[in-house]
Amino acid sequence: MRLNGRATCQRRWRALSHAVLRRLLGLSSHSGGRTCNLLVWSVGVILLGLSLPEGLAEPVELQVMTFNLKYASESGENKWSERREVLKNAIANEDPDLIGTQEGLYGQLKDIESDLPQYRWIGLGRAGGSKEEFMAVFYRHDRFEPLAFDHFWLSDTPDVIGSRTWGNSNRRMVTWVLFRDKKSGAEFYHWNTHFDHEVQAARENSADLLLARIGAREPVRPVVVTGDFNAVQANAVHAKLVSAASGPARLSDAWEIAEARDGEGVSTFNGWKGPDDRDRRIDWILVSPEFACTHARVVTYQEKGQFPSDHFPVVCDFVLTSP
Repeated sequence: MRLNGRATCQRRWRALSHAVLRRLLGLSSHSGGRTCNLLVWSVGVILLGLSLPEGLAEPVELQVMTFNLKYASESGENKWSERREVLKNAIANEDPDLIGTQEGLYGQLKDIESDLPQYRWIGLGRAGGSKEEFMAVFYRHDRFEPLAFDHFWLSDTPDVIGSRTWGNSNRRMVTWVLFRDKKSGAEFYHWNTHFDHEVQAARENSADLLLARIGAREPVRPVVVTGDFNAVQANAVHAKLVSAASGPARLSDAWEIAEARDGEGVSTFNGWKGPDDRDRRIDWILVSPEFACTHARVVTYQEKGQFPSDHFPVVCDFVLTSP
């Protein structure tokens, strides 16, 4: 386990054990109360510690962030040169293992890599090459090895670079990476996207295509999905991706299954203002059933009134409960 300022090893192990024991007992993440907790810990005592699912020699912990960076600009307020250091500190303070970013421009992504050299990234401009915004995936290169990656566009012709056919004015795309954890050998996917902000039909079609591609992934491995979905949790897009998904494309909203949450009711789009209580959560982290979420949070970091972006990052701590 990696020690950091967020928690001690003991605290993280307690949370990890609690989440996995709930999985083994078939309890809902929202099953609360003293009786339920006593049941979980009683089983833990009987087992004399945590029994991990067959195939994992030790717990595999992942901390994942989704973060709409807001594309870099030097015009108007909130210039990139004014918020670059704030954004660096916001990420460093959380110290995630993986970051799914949206809206980053090529030079901006290079700046972040320079500021945070523990990370490397994979991505492609949505108009091809280095043009326009990226759905870049940042990863800790000391821990993870990319085994494969690809990109596709949210359109009727997803393999055509820069394509858009659903009435949306902006190109939309997905970047995915298959990673191997160098220590445990565990393999998993990270998929990252940004749905359209104007056209509901485009968002729903994007959800259908995303699920189809995830369901057809080869090899089949656990999957984490990060993104700015430009839809609140009551939107039909959320139902498509979570409630309606089944089989190899089955996903859960990590916020909803988390053992603990910080930032309940805070909208993830902030418009360069402070936190509100409107509960408009449009930045999501979705996971396949192999992941348990011990802690989810909306990060409202700022320095002297300067926010790193017009979105708050969302961070989730996960335990991979099966290979």
